[in-house]
Amino acid sequence: MTSTLAPSRKTDALGYVKRFLSRRASWVPVFAALVLLILIFIAAQAYFGNFLTPRVISALLLDNAYLFILAVGMTFVILTGGIDLSVGAVMAFTGMFGASLLRDGVPSGVVVPTMLLLGATFGLAIGILVQYFDVQPFIASLAAMFAARGLAFMVSLDSIRVETPEILWLQTTRMQGAPGSFYITPTGIIALLVVLVAALVLAFTRFGRTVYAIGGNEQSARLMGLPVVRTKLLAYVVSGVCAGLAGVVFTAYTGASYPLNGMGTELDTIAAVVIGGTLLTGGSGFVVGSMIGVLVYGTIKTAISFMGADQSWTRISIGLLLLLFVVVQRVIVARSDRR
Repeated sequence: MTSTLAPSRKTDALGYVKRFLSRRASWVPVFAALVLLILIFIAAQAYFGNFLTPRVISALLLDNAYLFILAVGMTFVILTGGIDLSVGAVMAFTGMFGASLLRDGVPSGVVVPTMLLLGATFGLAIGILVQYFDVQPFIASLAAMFAARGLAFMVSLDSIRVETPEILWLQTTRMQGAPGSFYITPTGIIALLVVLVAALVLAFTRFGRTVYAIGGNEQSARLMGLPVVRTKLLAYVVSGVCAGLAGVVFTAYTGASYPLNGMGTELDTIAAVVIGGTLLTGGSGFVVGSMIGVLVYGTIKTAISFMGADQSWTRISIGLLLLLFVVVQRVIVARSDRR
């Protein structure tokens, strides 16, 4: 009797897994990224022996807080089938402009909203180029990237030190329980709040459902009467605002701004979003997955630092993972098309 029931239970479990995967295919890359993250944690702990400590895990969140915020904005854009290559340069420009205002004595209560507004302006400009002038998102955001980087150099060719207590407080204040336990700073709290709000917006609002619909099939979304134009513009504005907010967080993190800040960050952001399971063709993906993708990127970077190896290995590792996850995405899309 026992030998008969065991195979039956195993068959039922396999059937449940298959049904879940067929109905929730969009979650498969997210689970794959989560499994990968856990495996990296296990391997790093086994190799180093002191990797999974409160100090390292806390630093993993806080060192990548700006990247969490950028990944949230990029997720909105990629879900619509677009791309935004300007986020790193916009982060640098808003940081430089904000640091120059702070140096001149402008209150931080004015500077921070100004930085967010500048980021939103860049996002809106890209959205207008894409929507009303039929410019490819790659080209429109590339032009914005060059413009933002040039403006950052126009503000100053040198680094601008930030000494405003309110801005530095965002990074220097540590909230923790017992000594040696996990800690978090206001920058980390901001990053987690951005992830939470974005996840709720995509899951429970009409705007979020329209973002998915546009990425799935823009023509069908138009025929359904959905506000396609407004939603695509807002998606790029969200990305721009996130870039401006990342400028605030990164300025607080480094205590200074430099025109070359964020070089290549846009590629790191796109890689993290794709590794987290968001389809580059749009219509499928989750902010939580993007968060996991950032953690994968940050963990690999930290592990390579522990090894004392050159950081170029981070790029190589992320490149290989990106290729792997793009292939996984293509397999999932092909299976969905056959069904």
